[in-house]
Amino acid sequence: MSLRLYNTLKRTKEDFVPLDPEHVRMYVCGPTVYDYAHIGNARPAIVFDVFYRLLRHLYGADHVTYVRNLTDVDDKINARAAEEGVPIDEVTERTIAQYHADVAALGVLPPDVEPRATRHIDGMIDMIARLVERGHAYVSEGHVLFDVASDTSYGCLSNRSRDEMMAGARVDVAGYKRDPMDFVLWKPSTPDLPGWDSPWGRGRPGWHIECSVMSEKYLGPTFDIHGGGADLIFPHHENEIAQSTCAHGNELMARYWLHNGYLQVEGEKMSKSLGNFVTIHDLLQDWPGEVLRLNMLRTHYRQPIDWTVQGLKESAATLEKWFSLEAGAANESRLTEPVVEALCDDLNTPRAIAALHQHYGDGDAGALIPALRALGFEGNLADPRADALDSANIEALIKARLAARAEKNWAEADRIRDELAAMNIVLKDGPEGTTWEVKR
Repeated sequence: MSLRLYNTLKRTKEDFVPLDPEHVRMYVCGPTVYDYAHIGNARPAIVFDVFYRLLRHLYGADHVTYVRNLTDVDDKINARAAEEGVPIDEVTERTIAQYHADVAALGVLPPDVEPRATRHIDGMIDMIARLVERGHAYVSEGHVLFDVASDTSYGCLSNRSRDEMMAGARVDVAGYKRDPMDFVLWKPSTPDLPGWDSPWGRGRPGWHIECSVMSEKYLGPTFDIHGGGADLIFPHHENEIAQSTCAHGNELMARYWLHNGYLQVEGEKMSKSLGNFVTIHDLLQDWPGEVLRLNMLRTHYRQPIDWTVQGLKESAATLEKWFSLEAGAANESRLTEPVVEALCDDLNTPRAIAALHQHYGDGDAGALIPALRALGFEGNLADPRADALDSANIEALIKARLAARAEKNWAEADRIRDELAAMNIVLKDGPEGTTWEVKR
């Protein structure tokens, strides 16, 4: 069946035709590693993981290369290290470990290649030198800047006017720029900041040049798919295209550009000032990672998503229902045809979820459970908060309550129930005894 994708570059849905069916190549922008990743960062990690799984299904695991980078040189990292009074490497190594743990809990597969910016500085210097030589960059006061006016196709991805681009980029109107739109490829470093020797003095790279260099290194000057959040369309991805095409003389950097939509929390834009800034790490203290994963996929990746507690409750209930069929399923991982058809329609995960509901409605564990596993769901639905509770004490209280009820000591039974309720423990009395769960 044909895979159709909405290509931001063309602003239309089109058939995906790889440059080489024997080697499908995808690059997705990864995190800047200075703090815990927030739930908005989880969206591209999950979305492009599902896409990666689909590509492996369609073309074979050995014929797909997925690159997701780590930005480990950045002013935010420098500021965090200075704030904590620790070496920069301590911040980056700790944060990378945190990120890996968080996305693994979300069922995200590791990419085939995960390059770090600091290990590709020589390549960045080479590309910057090439841009200077070709007349697309210039040196000014220790900086090297991309000359936007030299690229006649600049703006092709975002399709914005110059005024809109200036507003969107929040451009720094610096005296060393020929034009306010010009952006930094290389900047000088003071002795207390990370820096590398270059033809333009000791310094460090700008943010955009990193992805141009790392994508070329592992995927070539032109590759199939570039992905990321909609917030990266401009200026980051626009600048990547300018750097890469001008450095190589190519018309295209990537042939298909995919962008996931924005995320808000309980109907509001997520921000620390509103007190609704939520990290993956925080959410994993209260919810299984698979619940977060399903909750993210219930909305089509290109649409805005409203992240709510009610949505999480619904996702948890859905997974518990689906995996109630697990006993009748073979231990295998396999996408079913209805799920594949849905995903081939521009990664239509809501439609894929509808197909999973149909498998459940049919009582077809042999289709449902293998498809769930293939999509990154293993049925690990234990409440994370239960691990932090004294389960033995809870079970002892439940046993004492049952004894009180048997003696018709209703006051004592009610007192124990209230004590458990104060611990956010909900009891469920049934013909097979009493069970408990943590109240959400």
